[in-house]
Parts: sequence; C-alpha cells; structure tokens
Amino acid sequence: MLTLLASTFATVFLAELGDKTQLAIVSISGTSNRPGAVFAGSAAALVLASLVGAAAGGSLSSLIPTNALQLAASIGFLILGIRLILRSRGAQPPSGSDGEAGAATIDP
Repeated sequence: MLTLLASTFATVFLAELGDKTQLAIVSISGTSNRPGAVFAGSAAALVLASLVGAAAGGSLSSLIPTNALQLAASIGFLILGIRLILRSRGAQPPSGSDGEAGAATIDP
C-alpha cells in the first residue's frame, strides 16, 4: 500500500510540475495578496479532479480490461504529442521585412 501511495504521489507531482495548471496558479497568486487562499482553492480542485479520475478508473477497470485502458491512454497521449509537435513546427514566426508584427526594421 505504501509503495502504491508513494509511486502515485511521485507520478502526479512530477506530471503537474510546469503544466498549465501550475502556470495558472502562479498567475492567480501573482495578482492576489492571499496566496493561502489560492493554495487552498487549487489544492481542493486537484483533490476533486483526482477523486473523479480514481473513481472513473476504478469503474472503467471493472468493465474494460486494464490492458485495453492502458493502450487507449497511451494512444491518446501519443496522438496529443504528435499534434503538439506538428503544431510547433507550423508556428514559426514569419521571417523577412514585410512589416508584420515581429519583423524588425531599422531606418537609415
């Protein structure tokens, strides 16, 4: 039981570092003078989201074999990763001096 608790903690902790949720919390905390309230709200939200995930995972695993769930999750993450890579390749800033934003021009 302790091993499962520790591995779940480590996995979720590492997965949450630097993600958009943490960036949103930093943003909210930066505009507030009550970081304790921001922490309490974000911690409660993460606990509730984890509860929903654990309950759904437990329910789904009784209906669908665990290997099929892991395969579906793996394929989903693979598709998301490929889409992010393709999107990042297409999101290059325009080059040249056509006057668009981001193009620097120097007058002589």
